[in-house]
Amino acid sequence: MHIRYHVTSVLNRASISRHGLDWSRMGAAPGIAGSRRPEQEGCFLAADEFECDWFVRMNNTGGAVDVWEVRSIDADDLIQSPEGYYYFPGVIAASDLRLVQQDLPPVHHHA
Repeated sequence: MHIRYHVTSVLNRASISRHGLDWSRMGAAPGIAGSRRPEQEGCFLAADEFECDWFVRMNNTGGAVDVWEVRSIDADDLIQSPEGYYYFPGVIAASDLRLVQQDLPPVHHHA
């Protein structure tokens, strides 16, 4: 299995530790793109460290983010969103996750 990554607000850490990645539980914080509701019925997963860093830089949650490593998902189980990102259309168990980076501050973009 290929390692993938999920980037999310630190406010979701306790819920993820307890329930895993479950898009239907979204609500403690905005999504990484700033949305208040799930953009898809699933959890977005970065394909590699480069894409993970891109999601970290995108951070529009209003605060710091965590990076979770996901080892249990095959590429064939992912769906591509209209925006070109991949997500898993289900719940990923907490036992299949490992917190690999935490409390990463927002990157401030200058115009």
